Amino acid sequence: MKILVFGHSGQVATELRALDGNGIRITALDRAAADLTDPAACAAAIDAHAPDAVINAAAYTAVDKAESDHATADLINAQAPAAMSRACAARDIPFVSISTDYVFSGEGNAPWKPDDPADPQGIYGGTKRDGEILIEEIGGRYAVLRTSWAVSAHGNNFVKTMLRLGAEREALTIVADQIGGPTGAAEIAQACVTIAQTLVSEPEKAGIYHFSGTPDTSWADFARAIFDQAGITCAVTDIPSTDYPTPAKRPLNSRMNCSATTVAFGIARPDWRASLSQIIAQLDISKD
Repeated sequence: MKILVFGHSGQVATELRALDGNGIRITALDRAAADLTDPAACAAAIDAHAPDAVINAAAYTAVDKAESDHATADLINAQAPAAMSRACAARDIPFVSISTDYVFSGEGNAPWKPDDPADPQGIYGGTKRDGEILIEEIGGRYAVLRTSWAVSAHGNNFVKTMLRLGAEREALTIVADQIGGPTGAAEIAQACVTIAQTLVSEPEKAGIYHFSGTPDTSWADFARAIFDQAGITCAVTDIPSTDYPTPAKRPLNSRMNCSATTVAFGIARPDWRASLSQIIAQLDISKD
């Protein structure tokens, strides 16, 4: 199966590239090969490569910067995925696009289901939701996979930040009222491939799905787990989100109900503690 990936050096795109082999051929496009601010160029890339499936692992993820850069966020998060989706629908091939828990209000404490009303609280979440709507309207063999708190041994993410700060400091204050499921980028990548493969023979499973790690936790408790697994002595003090103001509002509730994904594709929620162990092992190897 030839899979064309939009994105190259991001966390999920990096893990997708690692899946190349065993009947899966991954071609990942970097910014030079596919300018996401040019939707027409994205569609043209699909026609040029003639893949069996497409995975969109690229996005405008600068949550705070998006508040003052709506136009670029809209191009990358909404218009480019829509162009990809149209090209895939025209070729009748699967299209999997990664989305986010930020499409919800972040209120309450019940895990969000795919059909819960969207209510994004910022530009990032709003543009991602706009992209979802356009993909749904275009139809075809599509899947929108919403996920949360992606972590890996690559790029910038919470695990790598905590490992760096924990080694430098004796104590940290970490937000404790935001709850969600940390999700390994490697697991997200594998889920995307599995979904794409399934949509080849079962197009009726097109739709929006959720995928996040388990068990749900807070950023503060996640930090404690990181330090524990890494053998780092660093005290963590819980603070509320109000003590750490940001230009864009962060959701307090990022819990996600992933049962539909399990039923449709046989993909269970991954235990983030196991993912974390693998990430720390990878980072240790890279230091040797």
